[in-house]
Amino acid sequence: MQLSLANRTALITGGSKGLGLAMARAFTEAGGKVAIVARGEADLREAASATGAVPVRADIATAEGCETAFREAAAALGRIDILVNNAGTSQRGAFPSVSDALWQQDLDLKLFAAIRLSRLAWAGMAERRWGRIINVLNTGAKAPPAEGAPTAVSRAAGMALTKVMANEGAPHGILVNALLVGIIESDQWVRRHAADPRGLSFEEWKQEAGRPVPLGRIGRAEEFAATALFLASEAGSYVAGTAINVDGGRSPVV
Repeated sequence: MQLSLANRTALITGGSKGLGLAMARAFTEAGGKVAIVARGEADLREAASATGAVPVRADIATAEGCETAFREAAAALGRIDILVNNAGTSQRGAFPSVSDALWQQDLDLKLFAAIRLSRLAWAGMAERRWGRIINVLNTGAKAPPAEGAPTAVSRAAGMALTKVMANEGAPHGILVNALLVGIIESDQWVRRHAADPRGLSFEEWKQEAGRPVPLGRIGRAEEFAATALFLASEAGSYVAGTAINVDGGRSPVV
């Protein structure tokens, strides 16, 4: 099966690093035209050079930033066929210690950005009767861990948003799905390794992190990107309203 995005355009948020960068590379290699959105100018330039994607600098944690990101991406690409809501950070803490400001910051970036950008893309997708929206969440959306606030809550809301949009979008040719990230090698996990006081090498650390995973290892960014490419392509034409774990079988729920 050939997964092609020829004659398709895609907007990927959080596209300058990690999973977003891997998806940008996979989408362009499949023939798609891609715009990547991030806040850091240097990282954007480097990612654009590596993938051939159009760089768009914007802070999508604000309504104005979402409008800027969508407007500039649509102007560069002509239209947006595929939207990947991937931007996010890992904010975790014990429930009583999480401030209102941190709750709001997390919801603005992970939930409201997806709402606003999807709303901006919706009319064009419906008019063309073809669209793909992929919400990148994590497995905590289904199985929230202790001290997982606010990330698990915003991700669970993202899963509900996915289902709502899928039910409304399917009659208009807009297929909406979520991908739930497990332990996959990315910049975020590099930072977690750096913060580990035990002095393990990164390879030792990866081996330890992969032991609880039924597949026996942590995932690779390109494996996640391949799943996103399937959903974005014609091969995923009968998949809507799902929340797929990309976690090597680690999550306790399906």
